[in-house]
This record gives sequence, structure tokens and C-alpha cells, in this order.
Amino acid sequence: MDIHEYQAKEILAEYGVKIADGGLAYSPEEAVQRTREIGGSVWVVKAQIHSGARGKAGGVIICKSHDEVEAAAGKLLGKRLVTHQTGPAGKVCYRLYVEAGTEIAKELYFCLLVDRCAERIVMVGSAQGGMDIETLAATQPEAITKIYIEPSVGLQDFQAREMAFALGIPVSMLNAAVKTIKGIYRAMRANDASMVEVNPLVITAKEDLIALDAKMGFDDNALFRRHRIAELRDKTQEDPREMAAADRGLSYVGLDGDIGCMINGAGLAMATMDMIKLAGGEPANFLDVGGGASPERTEKAFRLVLADKNVKAMLVNIFAGINRCDWIAEGVVQAVKKIDMKVPLIVRLSGTNVDEGRRIIAESGLPIIMAETLAEAAEKAVQARNEVVANAAG
Repeated sequence: MDIHEYQAKEILAEYGVKIADGGLAYSPEEAVQRTREIGGSVWVVKAQIHSGARGKAGGVIICKSHDEVEAAAGKLLGKRLVTHQTGPAGKVCYRLYVEAGTEIAKELYFCLLVDRCAERIVMVGSAQGGMDIETLAATQPEAITKIYIEPSVGLQDFQAREMAFALGIPVSMLNAAVKTIKGIYRAMRANDASMVEVNPLVITAKEDLIALDAKMGFDDNALFRRHRIAELRDKTQEDPREMAAADRGLSYVGLDGDIGCMINGAGLAMATMDMIKLAGGEPANFLDVGGGASPERTEKAFRLVLADKNVKAMLVNIFAGINRCDWIAEGVVQAVKKIDMKVPLIVRLSGTNVDEGRRIIAESGLPIIMAETLAEAAEKAVQARNEVVANAAG
């Protein structure tokens, strides 16, 4: 789960990380009121969406008068911002963060994230911060420093100092740098975050170290014990299909294809999507219904997949170990009878009670296409999809 910049900054500030004065606004009038509360003569109006590279997309505007702030807020609110992270669909801005202008002497990059291969938190930093960190990583990887943190002892002072030196922070600011780096680390560990990125972390003209931007991502599996973090969720920034799935306890990831998938087991789901691609099709989603898929859960999964209007065929692929094929078959039949199925349905069952499951589907009288193997199922799904497209075109 991701959160907004202003939310991440509020969390970091609780752990001793300095941030610029700022406030939230939902209208141009509120934006102007925030500038009056902040004071000063320069402000930055920032669109709050779950994406980086907002500056390149026009989502960050520097203003030097209240009229400019009002105009900037009017321009950004309701605007769909498209970045390399949002994809072509973009994300709509419904709230703004108005922040005091900062006199920047130097921009740095700092990040903490879970390296799953190393099974450690890795600290990543560069003396060349700013919007083009991705380009820097590709063209000058030597400009980026990585320091791995031993889980049993946590971040040590000498590691924080090593990173501070790598960032080119002056010796006079070393204590402040160590405090900031350790504060970011504590914020990450204390809230079960999987990533904290501060880009840029800036040195001001007065030699203050300020988090000028911040992103935080959290482990969804830990939200049950982080109620405060869970309440920061902004559903307007999420794929509505994925949000609906999460609310129903299903593992769903929306994709750009048109063959809907309902599968039990993440590994089998990945293999099924690969087979669809190999057969010349494009999967519309990743959906793992899990090992205990009851008929009711199966029906929920059906409705979720078919809610995507791009789906032109649906493939159900079940290998029953913990589960049972007859349960899945009952769920499939129940779902098809209740839902107005307008697309071809291909079902492949294997494992526990497979013969009973196939019998239930065969005797249902429903127009369900059966397959014996995964390869056959993928081929039939692509064929059915192509027929739907051809009929629509004709």
C-alpha cells in the first residue's frame, strides 16, 4: 500500500526528520489559506497522487503570490497526471499539498527498501538527487551507494556516517545527517514499511537537512497490526479492480489484456499467464483465489474478473490439492447461472476429485468449454477470444 507525500512527511517528522512547513488543501481557496498560515513569499503547490515524477508531469508549481497559488490549485485539482509510473491512464489529483519555498543549496537522493534477494534492508543514496535518479542509475551506477543493514543489529551509527560521507554532506552537518538517516530507518521499521524514498533530500542555504519530498510503501500483510497506516489508504489512487479484490480477500492484479483468469495458486497463475502469451493471447489479470475457494468465493472471483469490460474470454484453471475440484465446479456452475455470462468460458480442472468436478460441469448443461491440459486450455481460450473479436468486427 502506498500513501501520499504529505502523509509520509507527517510520519517522518515524528521520528525527527525535518520537513518544510506545509498544509493540505482540497480547493483553491484552501490553498490560499494554507499560504497565509505558512507565511513567507514563495510557496510550492504539489499535486498529491501515488506516483513519482510529478514535477515532469506538471504536478509541482512554484508560486510567488496568492493569485498564483489560487491559479495553480485550480489547474491541478481534478487534473489527470500521466507519468512513467502511472502508465497512460494516469491518476487524477483530488488534493494538494502547499509547502513553504526552500532555498536549496544541494539536492541528494536517499532511500531505504527491502532487498528480497539479500533478505535485508538496503540503504541507497546518491549525491546527485533530483528528478532524474532513474537516468543516473542507468548511466552512472557508480554514483549510487548501497549499504546493507544486518537485521539482527539494525542500522549502526557508522553506517549512517558512511552514507552521509557518500552523499557529500559537510562535516559540520554530520550529526544532523546521522539523526535524519536513523530517523528515516526507525520510521520504516516501526511502521512495517517496505520502502521509504526521500528525493530530494536537500541541504539548504542555512545548512539544514530537509526531506523535500517523501514516498512510503507498506507491506499489505502487516496492515492488520498497523491500523493507523491502513487508515491512510486512498482508494481514489488505486485500480478499482484491485481495490475491490482486496476488500474481498482476493489477490488480484489488473493487466492490459482481454483473457480473464481465475486460478488457485500464485505459481500456477504465473504459468497460466505465460501459456496464454505463448498461445498468442494477452491475460487481462492475475487472480489467485487461494487454496480454500468455496463456491461463494468462486462466485466473487467470477464477478470481479467479468467486471473488467475488456475481457473477451475467461479461463478457469484449478489444480486442487488443499481444495477440491467438485467444490470449484459447483462454484463455477453457481456463478455462471447467477451471472449473465456474455463471454466464452474455458475450464481446466486437475487434482482432488477431478472426475466429480468434470461430471458436475458436464451435467450442468451450460456452454462451458472443458480442457484437459494447461496448454490446451490456453489455446482454447485464445481461440475463443479471437472468435469473439472476429464476430464483433464482422
